[in-house]
Amino acid sequence: MLAALFVAACGTTTTAPAGATPAAPAALRGEITFLIGEDPNGFQAFKDLVTAFSKVQPGVKVTLNNVPDGGEFLKRLAADFAAKTAPDIFEINYRQFGQFAIKGALEPVDDYLARSKVVKTGDFYAAALEAFKFKGKQYCIPQNLSSLEVYYNKKLFAAANVPLPKNGWTWNDFLSAARALTKDTNGDGKPDQYGAGIAASTLRLAPFIWAHGGELVDDANKPTKLMIDSGPALEAFKWFVELQTKEHVVPSKADEATESSQSRFQHGTLAMFFQSRVVTPDLRQTIKDFDWDVAPLPGDKTTVSILHSDGYCLTSASKNKDAAWAFTEFANGSEGQKSIVTSGRTVPSLKSVAESPAFLNPAALPANGKVYLDMAPNIRRVPIMTTWLDIEDILNKEIKRAFYGDATVEEAAQAAIKGTADSFKQNLTDLGAP
Repeated sequence: MLAALFVAACGTTTTAPAGATPAAPAALRGEITFLIGEDPNGFQAFKDLVTAFSKVQPGVKVTLNNVPDGGEFLKRLAADFAAKTAPDIFEINYRQFGQFAIKGALEPVDDYLARSKVVKTGDFYAAALEAFKFKGKQYCIPQNLSSLEVYYNKKLFAAANVPLPKNGWTWNDFLSAARALTKDTNGDGKPDQYGAGIAASTLRLAPFIWAHGGELVDDANKPTKLMIDSGPALEAFKWFVELQTKEHVVPSKADEATESSQSRFQHGTLAMFFQSRVVTPDLRQTIKDFDWDVAPLPGDKTTVSILHSDGYCLTSASKNKDAAWAFTEFANGSEGQKSIVTSGRTVPSLKSVAESPAFLNPAALPANGKVYLDMAPNIRRVPIMTTWLDIEDILNKEIKRAFYGDATVEEAAQAAIKGTADSFKQNLTDLGAP
């Protein structure tokens, strides 16, 4: 649906000739628009970024537009492309940009990077940079290298005499802790303190599949189907689902509807919460009566996390590409990334900033922020596809059905494979595969 909104408009756009070298901007003038989809903390961080850029390039006016709802953001972006009013730059998750790149809506940035005196490809964590490549071209510059990790409540661990999570802990260690930390504190026969909170979604299940030696899809580069119906992948799927259906260490469907896992963690009635770095600003602001920290995901056959990365993309229809690149370059240089990192919501994609006190601030929670950097070599990502969001949406629904006992794991796996078949075929058609 999103593609249909802007395919006609994008089909008429042009990109820079292959091998062309972008002009190196000095003092620039003009206006550019920048579209983001952020919560209030993120929005403020980007407003600060725009202010910092205006001091470097006072002749460029940056209009910052924010659509905080993720679904509405994608609809707005598609509608803007269709109306030929697309922003000059937008921020998007790596799972979402393929649908725009295939239509010629994005400007490749390889030549800009080659010319830049501010940023080089080797300055970034490879996992984040590679996530924004499509058909051999670099389309966006990663803003962060966040990953899924485990936030935990030190007070609850101490009260239950349970060892704190640490590097190298296992699925068994995690499950043992989750059992001990799930409690009926008022004697009504139902848990009112849970050991863990984890969303029933693809981005939460995938790292467990990989850690157990399974695969989410048959080919990471040219996927043709899901691989969750047998072997290690199915075993991991069952283990994940049984956290709720058998172990009851995570909230039930009714309990999650009553109060979200994040809210429970903030209120001190949930011991471990699986989330990316994005939740940090909220936790810093709302948690006042207990200490908390972050640990890596528990490992099985191996230890794996999943990439959460957003990038800055330039649109091919921009009428001021030099200014748009200058802003992107500044935002992903040292000064720009330091400006964003002060919000606490992001793990810098730029190695020099991530490894500096600007991010590894011992005075700011979480104390173990280095876990994100330590896990960088163990980060994997979902496939870069034109239809990945459709696949993820169908898979999410089936994971949730199994997680809350509305289907067996086998039934959910088969339904997901059948339901996503056409989307995998469409992606291959989009790529021109035979």
